[in-house]
Amino acid sequence: MVQRRVLLLAGLSLSLKPQPARAQRRHSLADPLRLGADLALFDAGLAHVLQQAFGRDTGVAVQIERRPALPLLEALERGELDAALCNAPEAESRLDAQGLVHDRQPIAQADFVIVGPVPRSKAPDPAGLAGGRDAAAALVRLRDAALAAPGTLRFLSANDGSGTHAAEQALWRAGGVAPLAPWYAVADPKRSLAAQAREQGAYALVERAVWLAQGGAPLAVLVEGDARMAEQVHVMRSFRVNHPAGKMFVAWIAGPRGRRVVAAQRGYRPLVA
Repeated sequence: MVQRRVLLLAGLSLSLKPQPARAQRRHSLADPLRLGADLALFDAGLAHVLQQAFGRDTGVAVQIERRPALPLLEALERGELDAALCNAPEAESRLDAQGLVHDRQPIAQADFVIVGPVPRSKAPDPAGLAGGRDAAAALVRLRDAALAAPGTLRFLSANDGSGTHAAEQALWRAGGVAPLAPWYAVADPKRSLAAQAREQGAYALVERAVWLAQGGAPLAVLVEGDARMAEQVHVMRSFRVNHPAGKMFVAWIAGPRGRRVVAAQRGYRPLVA
């Protein structure tokens, strides 16, 4: 599974090369708008509140599909989705540059945090990460602590092609660390990463908004504030399909009504293109 995901990440630009243009498939407003949302954006509740607010304002039904960012973008390129909310800017930019998505716009700023176990006493966390602001250095310390005392701690990875996974991989690379089992474990992509980390008492990189929605004891936020953990959320619509509500959704979410919904959601700040 790990090897497959690595190959997927490495080969995304190959799999999304420009293809001969196909006629756009058209829908009517009676058809639900098929909206893909990255796992974190779904688990934090952002996708749901946008779905509900857009439906109230326009009367258009929205059907949300929860997928990791890379499979989500592949589905969007194939025309299996009408629009997407995504947090993997590098992969999105490749599609945008090839003309395979339309109307890509930033809608929200957020960030990731490293969470981990904090004993009930005032002793530091097992890897000594608390209070740090250098995320890459924190992961190096975590690796060193895990190797020095095998079996005492675990890092739980998304490892699923999500925006969270892409951010995590960038930090491992920045620290020059190749994470390995047994201290490095893979989460079940069908369930929330934050919830699984809490159950296992494991360290993890999670979106702050997800942590605000689902976090808590026995874990706490240990590392935050590193500029490399910044996250940007974009909306875009498919090149392959032409749902009449597609442009409407992009304009709504990037406009005053959508920005107010984003601003009311903990962990997100609205952005204007």
